[in-house]
Amino acid sequence: MRHRSTRYRATAGVLAVLAATAVPLGAAGPASAQTSGGSRCAGSSAPLSVEEARLGAVLPDNDDPATPQPVSFAQQMITDGGFQDYGPALTRDLCRTPSLKAATRLVKSRGEALWRAAVNRAQRRGHTTGALPYSDDRPLYWTRLQSTAALRRWEPGFALSDAVRTSLITTFDRASRGMFDIDFPAGKRVKRVIMSGFDPYTLDGGTTGSAPGTVGNNIRHGNPSGATALALDGTTYRTKDGRVAHIQAYTLPVNYPEFQRGYLEDTVGPYMRPGPRRVDASVTVSQAVDSVFNLEQWNGRYHGVSPGNDNVRPCPAVGGVPQLAAANNDCDSTVVDRWGGPKTFSLTDPPQWTTTTLPIAQMIGANTGSSIPRPPGDEWPDPSVAFGVVWHTNYTEFPDCASPQLVTRNNPPPSDYPPPTAPTPPDPGSCAYSGGGGNYLSNESAYRNTLLRDRLGLDIPAGHIHTPDMQHFETAFEPSDGTFDAWRLAITGQARNLIRVVADNAG
Repeated sequence: MRHRSTRYRATAGVLAVLAATAVPLGAAGPASAQTSGGSRCAGSSAPLSVEEARLGAVLPDNDDPATPQPVSFAQQMITDGGFQDYGPALTRDLCRTPSLKAATRLVKSRGEALWRAAVNRAQRRGHTTGALPYSDDRPLYWTRLQSTAALRRWEPGFALSDAVRTSLITTFDRASRGMFDIDFPAGKRVKRVIMSGFDPYTLDGGTTGSAPGTVGNNIRHGNPSGATALALDGTTYRTKDGRVAHIQAYTLPVNYPEFQRGYLEDTVGPYMRPGPRRVDASVTVSQAVDSVFNLEQWNGRYHGVSPGNDNVRPCPAVGGVPQLAAANNDCDSTVVDRWGGPKTFSLTDPPQWTTTTLPIAQMIGANTGSSIPRPPGDEWPDPSVAFGVVWHTNYTEFPDCASPQLVTRNNPPPSDYPPPTAPTPPDPGSCAYSGGGGNYLSNESAYRNTLLRDRLGLDIPAGHIHTPDMQHFETAFEPSDGTFDAWRLAITGQARNLIRVVADNAG
């Protein structure tokens, strides 16, 4: 497929919810604009974040890798997702904003509108605009970055400190992730299920061409967990006992600082507290590898070996030796004060391990992949299903928290369920190095979600699903192609089935 970005006319399906008016925008970066009086209000030279700096990244041409593509990758995602008017409209309205109070209202409402537009597109509510498939999660990510870049370079007509600007960017960021959009009904005849997905990640590197100024093709990555969140947010499902499950979703950044600030707890926590809208299940989802869904048994507190999208790596190995976790909060997750739990719970020394309470047997026995078409290159050995579902019980620990020696247990976990022998749990007094889902931010989302469940004393299904790897392309540099789309659709479809099994067994 030959893919070229073109400008698309806004139509009711997506952009009506944005209430956007087109302003010329040549690249994916923040638009420059002027107030009606002629003073410049946007387009300052303020430094962008590491993620925002990728907005200008250009891929080589697929047919002639010595030539750059004519438009940045981010702008192709924004335009071909039908969101080309969103960033310019935000810039225009920022330039008309007379006060901080008005700016706060604006960024929250525009962030929420962006999330709703992405959900509507993923669920084909209205007419889908743009050349990308409806299921693509990447337009949301790149439009969000274009918008935060505009906020970072906005020069309002009133005083704005760095701290307040950061707060506005955080408000927009959280709103555009669906974190303020969660709305469960009350009552006993419903089930309330909350789930999370993630942004694309590992965006640097990959195959390169010889065109000067171009980047590797990892910039194309999407995330099937984020696509699943968009596909399921606000949907309902009639469970086997006749009740209606209401599914609410949000997405998480692939960065450590936001986790440390409580992004996950502030989103899920209010719905784990007592009340008529308390959740019946809470599931975190992320992407892993291969052609299998892994249901993670043990989640570890240790984190920070690999860098996030912002290139922050809190806990790199030193001389090839992992840092010890003991009394080392750079390597161990800590809990924000407002989610510390009972007074006896230490904010700086929470448990090293948490466990899943997902209905593992039912999720494996439900044969969730039987109705899903297998994508090209699927390597799961059973051809009757799209992907396997495995109880993932391996983990790595420091048996002695004062020694860097590591021991991995239950590796590889058997694909049969129930396994021939019970898995070995972490040693009492051990320190975590990696859960079954590693020690990256997927494991951290699982750890924080299940820790929150435990600290608030809930007996509900909560745990982590790792999806297969979606990054399968049939071309070297095209922004999208049929194989990539087929993998996203297959993973999203089976992930939906697994979430529904959780709903069947909740409450």
